Amino acid sequence: MAAPSGGWNGVGASLWAALLLGAVALSPAEAVSEPTTVAFDVRPGGVVHSFSHNVGPGDKYMCMFTYASQGGTNEQWQMSLGTSEDHQHFTCTIWRPQGKSYLYFTQFKAEVRGAEIEYAMAYSKAAFERESDVPLKTEEYEVTKTAVAHRPGAFKAELSKLVIVAKASRTEL
Repeated sequence: MAAPSGGWNGVGASLWAALLLGAVALSPAEAVSEPTTVAFDVRPGGVVHSFSHNVGPGDKYMCMFTYASQGGTNEQWQMSLGTSEDHQHFTCTIWRPQGKSYLYFTQFKAEVRGAEIEYAMAYSKAAFERESDVPLKTEEYEVTKTAVAHRPGAFKAELSKLVIVAKASRTEL
């Protein structure tokens, strides 16, 4: 599911993402700042682990990746976070730079704080060299206002990339 409001098919989600990114590119006030990229290890063993990082003025936004995986050895992953120049949007991308992960994920969840998700996509394989991203089937994960998570019983245990675009939460006066 590409957007928390539901009803998006793959083509609609791609079009929506292209329009959002196009709008950001065309409006100087919405230009994206240089992203911050942090490396971390995804560790197997079946134990739940979390990794989080903050971005924005006063660390306004937070992205947290929580997971459990089995098989193999540690894999180096990255989390990239960036904000629009007006700090009203932020992106969080979590991925394995080498493309496909060889770990078997029993669960995953990427959460944002300080913002609500406008677009999210999960991939079983991340683009690497001449290969393209391979999205998970929409029934394998769910998107809410603040999280992207596996669907128990439907998720097929393959994860290599998560992309989230979120907008600042409204604050009441």
